[in-house]
Amino acid sequence: MPTPDLHAVELAETAAAAFRDVFGAEPEGTWAAPGRVNLIGEHTDYNEGFVMPFALPFYAAVAVAKSDSWEFHSTYGEGSTVRSDSLEGVEGWAAYLAGTAWALNESGYPVGPVRVAVNSDVPHGAGLSSSAALECAVLIALADLYGHEIDRAEAARIAQKAENEYVGAPTGVLDQSASLLCTEGNVMFLDCRDFSREQVPFDLAAEDLVMLVIDTQAPHRHVDGEYGLRRADCEEAARQLGVPFLRDAPKHAKLDDERLNRRMHHILTENERVLKTVEILKRGNVAGIGDLLTASHVSLRDDYEVSSVELDSAVDAALGAGALGARMTGGGFGGSAIALVESAAAAKVEAAVLEAAAANGLPTPRVFVARAAAGAHRVS
Repeated sequence: MPTPDLHAVELAETAAAAFRDVFGAEPEGTWAAPGRVNLIGEHTDYNEGFVMPFALPFYAAVAVAKSDSWEFHSTYGEGSTVRSDSLEGVEGWAAYLAGTAWALNESGYPVGPVRVAVNSDVPHGAGLSSSAALECAVLIALADLYGHEIDRAEAARIAQKAENEYVGAPTGVLDQSASLLCTEGNVMFLDCRDFSREQVPFDLAAEDLVMLVIDTQAPHRHVDGEYGLRRADCEEAARQLGVPFLRDAPKHAKLDDERLNRRMHHILTENERVLKTVEILKRGNVAGIGDLLTASHVSLRDDYEVSSVELDSAVDAALGAGALGARMTGGGFGGSAIALVESAAAAKVEAAVLEAAAANGLPTPRVFVARAAAGAHRVS
C-alpha cells in the first residue's frame, strides 16, 4: 500500500474518531479520495474528448465498517446522521454514498450495509469535485471491505453512474477519474474515449511558478438545468453532423444553428488546446501554457457560456495583475478559477482578485496555492 498523504491521515483520524463517537464501535479501516482541479479540457469529457486534471490536497476521508443497516454520518457543521433500511430514496449529501453502493451492486460488485463516517475538507460548491471525492472514497472502501478487485478506470465509471443515475447530475467522468487516477506531482492527460492516460510532470517549483486556485464563493450545482442543457446541445450538434460525439466532428464543420455551432467550436478548440498543453509540458515549459489557459476561459465564456460575473472578475483581475494565464475550472456557473503566476507575483495577483471582487460587490474569494496531490488511497 502506498504511503498515505499526511493531510489525508489527519482527516481520516477525525473520521475514525467520529465513527467511534456516533456508532460506539471501531471502523474496519479508513480511506481518502481527493478533490481536483482541471488544468484544461472543460466540458470535453462527455464529448469523449481530452482532459488534464490534477488532484488537490483536499480530501474526503471515510471510516467504514460492515453493519446490519445503512448508516451515514458527516462531521460537516454540527454533524448529521442518515439511517436507512435500504439504498432507495436517500437524499442530500448521503445520496452520494448510498448511490455509490447502489452503483457497485448494479455493476456486478455486490456490497452490503455499512456504517460510514465522513470527514471532508474539499470545498463544497467550489467546482473542485467535492461530490466525486465522496463517491470515490466510499467506493474504494466498499471494494476493499467486500473483496472486490476493480480496475480504477472501471471504478471511475461506476462512481459516475452513481452521480448520473442515482443523484441525477449529468456530469462526465472527469471528476471521478481525477480522484481515482491522478498521482502526486503530475497532471493526468486522459482520453475519455478509451481511458488511455499518461501522467505528465507538472513541476511548478522548478520554474518558480505557483498555481493559484480562486474559489469565488459563488456556489455551482451540477443538478441545476444549465449543465444538462449544454450536454444536450452537444448531443444535438453531434446528431446533426452524423457523428457519435463532437470529438468526431470535422475540424471545420459548420452548423446552421448559431448556438450549437458555438458549442461545437468550444469542444473542438478545447481538445486542441489540451493536446498543445501536453506537448508544452513534456518540453518542461510550464510557463508556456499560460496563453492556452486564457484562451480556454474565453471560449468557455463566449462559446460555451458557462462562466459567471464572479469567475470573469477573478480571471480578468488575475491577468491584469500579471498572471501568465487564467481560466475558470470545473463545470462553471460559479465555482473556482485558476491562475498560473510567477511566485513573486502571487501576493499581488491575490490582492488584485480580492480588490476586484470588492469593487464589483461580489463575495470575497478564497485564494490558495494548489499542488498536484495523491489520488484515492487507503489510509489505515
